[in-house]
Amino acid sequence: MSAANWTRGVAALAGKEFRDRLRNRWVLAVALVFTLFSLAITYFGSAAQGVVGPRSIELTIASLVSLVVYLIPLIALLLGFDAIVGERERGTLDLLLAHPVTRLELLLGKYLGLAAALTLSTLGGFALVAGLLWQRFGAAGLYHYGGFMISAVLLGLAFLSLALLLSVLARDRTRASGLAIALWFVMVLVFDLVLMGLLVASGGQLGGWLQGEGLAYLLLLNPADLFRILNVFSLDDMRRLYGLASVVPAALGQMWLLGGAMLGWILGPLALAAWRFKP
Repeated sequence: MSAANWTRGVAALAGKEFRDRLRNRWVLAVALVFTLFSLAITYFGSAAQGVVGPRSIELTIASLVSLVVYLIPLIALLLGFDAIVGERERGTLDLLLAHPVTRLELLLGKYLGLAAALTLSTLGGFALVAGLLWQRFGAAGLYHYGGFMISAVLLGLAFLSLALLLSVLARDRTRASGLAIALWFVMVLVFDLVLMGLLVASGGQLGGWLQGEGLAYLLLLNPADLFRILNVFSLDDMRRLYGLASVVPAALGQMWLLGGAMLGWILGPLALAAWRFKP
């Protein structure tokens, strides 16, 4: 098969997946959820201090980080957990593969279509707040907020890759959904608690390399923590609010390292899924 035909096959599958999400109003629903939550946090996040509206771009982004780190991984996992195993259960997987399409094309088409839907809903959901921040803080506010939105998209793509890997590995949708929820629970809630517990229980001395700043590099093993570091590392007055982010060394704040680690979380699980999905 020529490269042009291969590309057209992937594009056709991705387009179908994307159109399906548009038809069932999934993109609109998620964008609406993000819009409502982001507006509420932006306007009423400082209500306890008697202030309504965004006080600073730093506080606004830090508040939105807490929203994104819980919602986007969950949405991405729920979006992609049945992409392959669902087709297998419905009996349509063999029908799709009977067409002149390879398993790799099918997997990439599914991923790209779902990724486009997730990206559109994420950017659409945060677009209104971007306009408000531009009106309040000008171009400087948009610059930082734009970085936040890009990192939110990358976080979603990383967990979508993990979802497709689970969908390839699972035998049925029930197990796939259970694995997806368990993965969200571990990555978003348990991972940081375990590291903090180890650090506190050992008095900051775990022995060997896992001492002081060395422990912080374990945060690279979690895309949710990568997202947090990308958005709060440069905000010195906010780092203390994020637990393990307060022990992040300066060397870990290099954008090439963080960006490369996030890219690895996007491509790595997808490559494993492609390898496992081979006949």
